Amino acid sequence: MFLRLFLLLFVSFVSLPVAEVFAAHGVSIDGQLKYPADFERFDYTSSAAQRGGSLVLHDLGSFDKMNPFTLKGTAPFGLDRLVFETLAVSSLDEPFAAYGLIAKDIAVAADHLSVTFTLDERARFSDGSPVTVEDVKFSIETLKSDQVHPFYPYYYQDISEAEILDKQRIRFNFARANRELHMIAAQIPVLSQVFYEKHGFAPASGSEVMAPPLGSGPYVVDTVKQGKSITYRRNPDYWAKDHPTRIGQFNFDRLTVNYYKDQIVSVEAFKAREFDFMLVNIAKQWARDMQGDKFSNGSIVKEVFPHHNNAGIQGFLMNTRRPNFEDRRVRQALGLAMDFEWTNNALFFNQYRRSHSYFSNSPLAASGLPVGLELDYLEPFRSSLPAEVFSTPPTSPETKGRGGLRTNLRQAKQLLEDAGWQVQDGVLRNDQGESFQFEILLVSPSFERVMAPYVKNLEKLGIRADYRTIDPALYADRLQHFDFDMIVQVYGQSQSPGNEQRNYWHSESAATKGSRNLAGINNPAVDAMVERIIYAKTQEELTAACRALDRVLWYGYYLVPNWFMDGHRIAYHNLFARPEQLPLYYDSYQLLMTWWWREAKGD
Repeated sequence: MFLRLFLLLFVSFVSLPVAEVFAAHGVSIDGQLKYPADFERFDYTSSAAQRGGSLVLHDLGSFDKMNPFTLKGTAPFGLDRLVFETLAVSSLDEPFAAYGLIAKDIAVAADHLSVTFTLDERARFSDGSPVTVEDVKFSIETLKSDQVHPFYPYYYQDISEAEILDKQRIRFNFARANRELHMIAAQIPVLSQVFYEKHGFAPASGSEVMAPPLGSGPYVVDTVKQGKSITYRRNPDYWAKDHPTRIGQFNFDRLTVNYYKDQIVSVEAFKAREFDFMLVNIAKQWARDMQGDKFSNGSIVKEVFPHHNNAGIQGFLMNTRRPNFEDRRVRQALGLAMDFEWTNNALFFNQYRRSHSYFSNSPLAASGLPVGLELDYLEPFRSSLPAEVFSTPPTSPETKGRGGLRTNLRQAKQLLEDAGWQVQDGVLRNDQGESFQFEILLVSPSFERVMAPYVKNLEKLGIRADYRTIDPALYADRLQHFDFDMIVQVYGQSQSPGNEQRNYWHSESAATKGSRNLAGINNPAVDAMVERIIYAKTQEELTAACRALDRVLWYGYYLVPNWFMDGHRIAYHNLFARPEQLPLYYDSYQLLMTWWWREAKGD
């Protein structure tokens, strides 16, 4: 999900007897919580954690605004997580649990049509002003408005009303029952109404665009060098510093993010100790560039941290709004030109596994043939869906064995001919004589070496594909306006998918600028499966709906499946201490926020 804009979504559901209300310090999918009301801290944190020192991180590109919730522009890394807080926070060692933070109590109505939050009277913004129910009401109304990134109105669309009950309690009423809506409500970032009424929520220009926001989180914005760096300072008066969901976390006094234009340059900067910690997303850098005396003598450590995250999917996504990609057979043919086995061996040092699902590394992934409830969901659309949905288990093309890539390219050639494309003098053309050509838009130059062999394979089919890397800000703008042919796209998934699927795949998001329906999918079967996911009442229904959606998307051939791994490749300077126990469902940033310096590291 927008990896830097949004928190990992671990949504949940509570089974409630009729005529009762469940009120507690936390909620979970089955009504069971690992941590009791009087728990001291999460198990993946440490009571030995020490606060102090300065941490330096890095990011690529630039930033030009200080509001992470609007569409236009780019906010600095960490702003949404360090400065702002939500009503409740996820437990990283439970797949479907969250515990109250700003809300000290969560009461879910028996009919699941509302949830009431009781605010912690200690909750304060960083200027010392109390967090009020008026702030919460302002937050949901703002995040459902046209002032924000379209993700938010989609995600919160079934929250129909926020009703203030008294000085500490606010109730969210729902348009219809939804197994995750109370958790979605709990994830709302709480904004200061006074601050945004003074400064404006989405100023178009001027100094207000870069005004440091007021939040209730553990850090405040200290210094900003626009587009170059930002420093956060831990708030010594942070209201929740002794809260059980915060103990052992956010241990660094200062946190600076420096910006680099190039991934290659950033690796050399890391080795030169310009920053302290690095998530490595490029296999070659991990295998070849993370070497040398500092790694040999242990002053820099590189380590793979295993996780159980739903890996979602990454792929070369095609914009079906473009005429060349309208035909499903064409999209399938382009997938057959990808030689994963060669790429993984020659370029990735065999570090990856091929994706065979939109829910990789998860029990939600479709396998075998559809049966039971999953088949029931698909059956009404049998006549409009590809036959493979019902007859063929989802799997990516392989180039192992006899024939290899050549066999796949022969099949691709036949598919293109069936779609009306013929090779003439080495060039693939349609009935109007137009050649098949398109552009692959990249934001990272490291992907150029991946695209080069793929483009050569396309040439064998008579297709001309060019690739180029552009500035991250321009890239983001192009995507917001759906102005591209093919891109490399990642769709992250939570342990319990829900409302965000509407923004990814539903037809109503296909024409909405800034949505994540980048492929332009407009398919009634997809819409129906998304609705099934959102309004599933049991885990069985959710699993069946996810697997059904997986099949429909897979055989729509909207992207060329890439690869994934079930671990985080992290390199760090060997000065940290950390808890003994890892969380199960986490990203690298969440892991880092449980670490601390072995010895105080000064500014």
